Amino acid sequence: MSSSKPLSLSKVNDLVLGAFSKAPTSETLDHAVRYLSTFGGSEYVACHIIQYALKIIIPFLELRVRLQHRAGARKETTGATSAALNKLYGIIGDSRMLWRFWGLLPIYQWLTSLERMPPPTRSLLTIERVQGWSMLLYYPFEHLYYLRSNGLLPATISLSLPFIKSLPVRLDAAKLALWSTRAWSVYVFLQFAHLREDSRLLKLRERALTKVKGKSSNEVDAEKFELSLRRDALRNEFIANLGNLPLTIHWSLKRGLFKNEIWVGIFGLIAGLASFRTGWQATALFPPRPAPSSSPTPLPVADASLDVPAAICPVGAGMDERVGEVEEATNSTEPENAKDGLTSGHA
Repeated sequence: MSSSKPLSLSKVNDLVLGAFSKAPTSETLDHAVRYLSTFGGSEYVACHIIQYALKIIIPFLELRVRLQHRAGARKETTGATSAALNKLYGIIGDSRMLWRFWGLLPIYQWLTSLERMPPPTRSLLTIERVQGWSMLLYYPFEHLYYLRSNGLLPATISLSLPFIKSLPVRLDAAKLALWSTRAWSVYVFLQFAHLREDSRLLKLRERALTKVKGKSSNEVDAEKFELSLRRDALRNEFIANLGNLPLTIHWSLKRGLFKNEIWVGIFGLIAGLASFRTGWQATALFPPRPAPSSSPTPLPVADASLDVPAAICPVGAGMDERVGEVEEATNSTEPENAKDGLTSGHA
């Protein structure tokens, strides 16, 4: 006769509902959750990298379908997989633009904090001021483009101004797209100057560290480690900006820069992977290091993307759909006064 005790309700609860008590924990998973909980993490992984990877994959799938059709292996000229991925690509781009509707708030916060806590040099202050103002132009243009292209705003709106009659303003989605991207391109071009100044200040700090006396080897190693992280962040930011540069040029031109859209995917993926690496390293938990006995000289900002809200780095989400609209606008017979995207009816 068995002497085993019957399972109690609490035991069954532990075995079934508490099954995850046996599941292993993972530091990598903890790190991933920590990173994906940030705006930049969800933006670059869930959206940016996936979107631009699709931009590269879809043309090869479509090419395979065409080759199979020519060889008589299939009747259809389009594939279900590439069509589904195209829809996913469009949904991601559309959602990224929608998520950025709150983007002006961190820009305002950044510009106000910039005046209260300016960067270490006048050059950096000027660069960041202009970058901030370029984003103040970028977001309204993009928001208007999004609303107009989705039919949420009419082609002409009326502005009520003091002492002036109602002023009709024409909204051209294609030209709004051009001007929003041109504003973003100002940020991207200036970021190279920002990174150059950051690198110069970092070199000064590294040089000063070699001449410091009276610090223990542990303290010196800790500062060297911090400087190496800043140097690596600078490198990642440079690569990301290098990927963004051709995209800003491409989307700032009426007919675009690339004939083959696969280059958009390649450069976008490069920018996304570099930005992902920066964010991944920024959310890593390093082992504690001995604190210096005296406070070191404040380290200059080495990476604007770490100090500036992630929302100001649009990376062209959804902009590639605009190129076709811009080309249509170029070929259409629009009045001359409509060439600036936002045109007054009295122009």
